[in-house]
Amino acid sequence: MKIQTAETDEQVAACYPVMRELRPHLDADAFVGIVRDMEREGYKLAFLTAVDRVVAVAGFRTKRTLFCDKFLYVDDLVTLTAERSKGYGKVLLEWLTDRARADGCAQLHLDSGMQRKDAHRFYEANNLLVSGYHFRTDLDPRVPWSRPAP
Repeated sequence: MKIQTAETDEQVAACYPVMRELRPHLDADAFVGIVRDMEREGYKLAFLTAVDRVVAVAGFRTKRTLFCDKFLYVDDLVTLTAERSKGYGKVLLEWLTDRARADGCAQLHLDSGMQRKDAHRFYEANNLLVSGYHFRTDLDPRVPWSRPAP
């Protein structure tokens, strides 16, 4: 097992099949460009390889707010469905937690869709607390991620 931060376009592209399981609206041809744009806003993409392939990915960034000072925000955290329950998600979450501490963060945060019950059990088993609600309003119903989840 090895965890790295994606630096090259090839590494970013290798993360797409895993990320697609969490973000099915993403287009393979646009993925690298989107990640590169997000990197200018502080986004980083980490990936865990096992059995010579990417099996888990995490998108994250460091933020600072008035309500909790500096924290690491996890935008995306997903393991290939066929590779779940093998400890990869736990190892990647531990890596993110260590990264947050090393970067001087006071907390680690993430949001999770209400329908993702298995993910919630995983987060709770790994000492993440339910601490609030996330609210939104859809401004453009044509974009795929604004549609309600099935």
